[in-house]
Amino acid sequence: MSLQTDKSIEFIVSWLKNYAVTSKMNGFVVGVSGGIDSALTSTLCAKTGLPTLCIEMPIKQDSKQVSRSSQHTHWLAETFDNIERKVVALDDVFSSFEQLNSNQNHINHKLSLANSRARLRMTTLYYFAALDKRLVAGTGNKVEDFGVGFYTKYGDGGVDVSPIADLLKSEVRILAQALGINKSILEAAPTDGLWDDGRTDEDQLGATYPELEWAMAQIDAGRTINNFEGRQKKVMTTYLNHHNVNKHKMIPIPVCALPEDLR
Repeated sequence: MSLQTDKSIEFIVSWLKNYAVTSKMNGFVVGVSGGIDSALTSTLCAKTGLPTLCIEMPIKQDSKQVSRSSQHTHWLAETFDNIERKVVALDDVFSSFEQLNSNQNHINHKLSLANSRARLRMTTLYYFAALDKRLVAGTGNKVEDFGVGFYTKYGDGGVDVSPIADLLKSEVRILAQALGINKSILEAAPTDGLWDDGRTDEDQLGATYPELEWAMAQIDAGRTINNFEGRQKKVMTTYLNHHNVNKHKMIPIPVCALPEDLR
């Protein structure tokens, strides 16, 4: 069954607006990275008609990513009268943090720093959200949020609402095309922008998004890794490895419940 594009856009926009109004919040804040997920999310928020602040937060960012995010926020501001755009360069903040935590020899040093970038951005988004009583809109899609857990806990995973978290990456692309999002964003290789070497999502995940969507569908259909061979088996292994390692991100925080006889 194919995605009903116009109705899906209308549904998400209505859901966003109703949630904000019911919650007595004044609008949205969205971190815009130059990628397709944040481009779609910010456009959907803009279509609600509620005040929407789009924030670019470069940290030693690739110039192409900076250019795409800037082009997108300018396009939004020209297209919608409820858009405000802001650039908050976090390079100096991150550099100071990096200098204070120079455990260069630790095996997880670079990964910890990459996740710290995402958490600095989350802190920035919530600062501006609190100023004007707005909601932070998440930009994660279904494969990232519920399949492989490809996001930073309390970084880009720290949000108030997730308007595209039930969309596969391929469906994100369909809606983005329908909304007229810039071609350079549609064609850009997906990347989290957390590394200085420009690595893509595929470099980190070991599989493409279409492959991961396929694996997610196989799991949902009750198939196991033993049903496959060759590349398909490798993709299933990759998907399951990421899913199992990152499951702690996808479930509620464990609470130690005291037995009644201890009270």
